[in-house]
Amino acid sequence: MRFETLMQYNKKLHKVNRTVSKQKILIFLCLSIAIITSLVSTTNVGFAASDNKTSIQSQGSQGTTTTNNSKMNIVLVHGAWVDAASWSGVIPILQKAGHRVIAVELPLHSLADDVATVKRAIDLVGGPVTLVGHSYGGEVITNAGYNNPNVKSLVYLSAFAPKEGQRLITYFDPTKLPPGLLVKDNGGFLYINPNKFHDVAAQDVDPAQTKIFAAAQKPINSSIFAEKSGPPAWSQHRTWYAVSANDKALPPDIQRMFAKQINATTISVPASHASYISHPTEIAELILNATKGK
Repeated sequence: MRFETLMQYNKKLHKVNRTVSKQKILIFLCLSIAIITSLVSTTNVGFAASDNKTSIQSQGSQGTTTTNNSKMNIVLVHGAWVDAASWSGVIPILQKAGHRVIAVELPLHSLADDVATVKRAIDLVGGPVTLVGHSYGGEVITNAGYNNPNVKSLVYLSAFAPKEGQRLITYFDPTKLPPGLLVKDNGGFLYINPNKFHDVAAQDVDPAQTKIFAAAQKPINSSIFAEKSGPPAWSQHRTWYAVSANDKALPPDIQRMFAKQINATTISVPASHASYISHPTEIAELILNATKGK
């Protein structure tokens, strides 16, 4: 009896072990399936997140491109004897039209320094850019915009637009001006005589305002007039030109010559040399037309 009981017990134990083994295998399989499912789920989430991120970045990039293409950035470049604040009448009009605007502050120490200053401004705002230059600023944008992929159009206001190798002194020689018009300091920088500033540079601007301009004027290094201009950006881009018909600083005939030389879309404004100060609406309209390619 004891032997038979022992045999029966062993059989029962064997069955129990087989049952336990099956349960262990089943549990292991369940755990494995759960782990695999979790991994697949996590991987899918990861892929989805990656896809979403790519999609978002792509949309952002497209959005930026669309914005830049629809709203041209505008870089304003003043000439000699004034500063960036002189664009105060034009800037609000351009901004109201939805454009990003930056008016650079030229050192007026050398052509190379001024060109570098404008190039930094172009890099800052990014493309596409319309460059606007007044007077000497025309030579600056002529050089700064050359082979610059961000620049799309150029606007000249009573401005110099020289060919490669030309000098300002060819068209504006300070030594041949009436005595007392320009005053040179001991560093070789030239000022306009404050008593003559209104009549020569801005006769159609409020005298009270020109007194401020005369007091705050930025002198230009006399050496700049003899510097050679580099390859011209106007040979690569569309151009616009505003001739100041009543200009006493840069003769209108010379302005028309420049406008023809650069094949510019040209308007004539009944203004002094400071056309963008005395006629900001007309000048802003020309700039806006340039941003639209009109």
